[in-house]
Amino acid sequence: MQRPATSEIPDAPGAYLYRDSYGQVVYVGKAKSLRKRVLSYFNKGIAARTAAMIQVAATVDVIVTGTEVEALMLEYSLIQKHKPRFNIRLRDDKSYPFLTLSRTDEWPTARVRRDRGKKGDQYFGPYAHAYAIRNTLDLLLKIFPIRTCSDAKFKDHAARGQPCLLFDIEKCSGPCVDAISHESYEELVDGLASFLDGNTQTVRTSLVTAMHQASEDQEYEAAARYRDRLADIDKAGARQEVVTETSENFDVIAIEDDELDIAVAVSIIRHGRVTGQFSAVVDKVEDVDLPELVERILRERYGAQEPPSLVIVDVLPSDTGVWEAWLKSRKGSRVELRSPQRGSKRRLLETAHVNAQEVLGRHRFRRQSNPNARAQALRSLQSELGLPHSPLRIECFDVSTIQGRHTVASMVVLEDGLPRPSDYRRFKIKSVDGQDDFASMEEAVRRRFKAYLAERDLPVEERGRFAYPPSLLLVDGGLGQLGRAKKVLDELELDIPVAGLAKRMEEVYMPGRESPVSIARNEPALYLLQRVRDEAHRFAITYHRQLRGKAMVDSILDDVPGVGPGRKRTLIRRFGSLKRLRAASESEIAEVVPPTIATAVYRALNGASVG
Repeated sequence: MQRPATSEIPDAPGAYLYRDSYGQVVYVGKAKSLRKRVLSYFNKGIAARTAAMIQVAATVDVIVTGTEVEALMLEYSLIQKHKPRFNIRLRDDKSYPFLTLSRTDEWPTARVRRDRGKKGDQYFGPYAHAYAIRNTLDLLLKIFPIRTCSDAKFKDHAARGQPCLLFDIEKCSGPCVDAISHESYEELVDGLASFLDGNTQTVRTSLVTAMHQASEDQEYEAAARYRDRLADIDKAGARQEVVTETSENFDVIAIEDDELDIAVAVSIIRHGRVTGQFSAVVDKVEDVDLPELVERILRERYGAQEPPSLVIVDVLPSDTGVWEAWLKSRKGSRVELRSPQRGSKRRLLETAHVNAQEVLGRHRFRRQSNPNARAQALRSLQSELGLPHSPLRIECFDVSTIQGRHTVASMVVLEDGLPRPSDYRRFKIKSVDGQDDFASMEEAVRRRFKAYLAERDLPVEERGRFAYPPSLLLVDGGLGQLGRAKKVLDELELDIPVAGLAKRMEEVYMPGRESPVSIARNEPALYLLQRVRDEAHRFAITYHRQLRGKAMVDSILDDVPGVGPGRKRTLIRRFGSLKRLRAASESEIAEVVPPTIATAVYRALNGASVG
């Protein structure tokens, strides 16, 4: 990219976007002075990662804001929208469980889940281990007996007028049979929420008061139940580690890094107790120092959620006032950033560092390759195939069918040597009758690149994910599949390198070459091609199985009264496959469809008469 003229860049706060030659945003940043920051990327001696970004970039856009805080807000929204590959972005080290209270339901439920559900529900965590929060919830249901059943099960028992076993063992208050009023039930839900938020003393005090009052009223059985609940709440409270003597709310963020990766560990402290933990790993795609890295983590962590009133970090950002003002805008009240050098909070930060070190160690062990190895593989592939550029984006196509039925094709994407699942696509083949892998491959490739041509000339904001062409198109197969893919590219007048990888000898076929390219077994280029080919095969097989399973369910359930397309989809979503649906009990099916229809479905699946 050529250095822009100084007069083209305003000397004002704002955000800037670097775009590649296709208009794709590759980096977003913010600055107090756009002119100084943007032009600094063209100075001599910039870091290798920054130089790589400038080499990919073709243009730069700038957006002026009134203040640096507004620039920070704009930067966050632009990163969330475009997801540039040269920006640091957090991704979970693993999917952490939350405990969810479904506040949007008439009778809220408590469930452990790994994703966020409806807007308006209440979430606690994330927690380090699912079994720990499930065990804690099991204890808490003795104190706050709210329902944990599905909506279908709730409606089923309400229709019967009979509660489930949890009511009999006093782990549910029986809202399905009106055994509790709405007001009393809401008090239970609020009590559970207060406890999970770390406010155990308030809950304990109310139970002690209720126990003494029952004893004074000579209701000794009720007093005994309150006593047992106090014992249970002490057990449950012991599972939440107390870390401060006072009732404080804050987060502790620790960072460990090396030349390639960054690990982040967050301890969530509420009312002086550890109520949740979070960890993430980050590629060092930006060349940043520790204060700048803290800024990136703060932006990613609190851009989508409300921060606490205090955040403990390794070092303070370079402009602490701007970041505290931004955090205040997220919370609605003052937020303090602090980097303690001694005392209890420093010890908590050191403990979080131990967690971050473990996360970084696990990530190094688990990761298939580091950025240097990926770069080496891409250079190797460029050299082996004689490509004009390093294949930063590889798209691979595969076809799956059984005797010409339910034929599908898959498209998987590798960017910088790593899978990009958000860009994966699958095609249900429409124009081919019977088994014809060559024609099926041609249809899938044609549909993909016709979509590219339709979107290529649109404004960047209106383009879809098909608008970004690959550096290398790979097809699973030999000369037949390669010929059909090349035919499509020629007809559409697209100059995109294409190759075919044959399974039998792992030979690579290229257009215009008489003999295949044999890549040595120890070359990283061959491993990279095998990996993307195997991923395309897996993705195609998964889709084919889904369609085949749906067709089998359709054929079996077509004659079951009351089961239409909607209920078929619901059953497949719930059980995942015909095998699992057939293995389900009648009561499990009744959690998805009404009981009378569940009986008919169960009989149809197990060979009994439906009529």
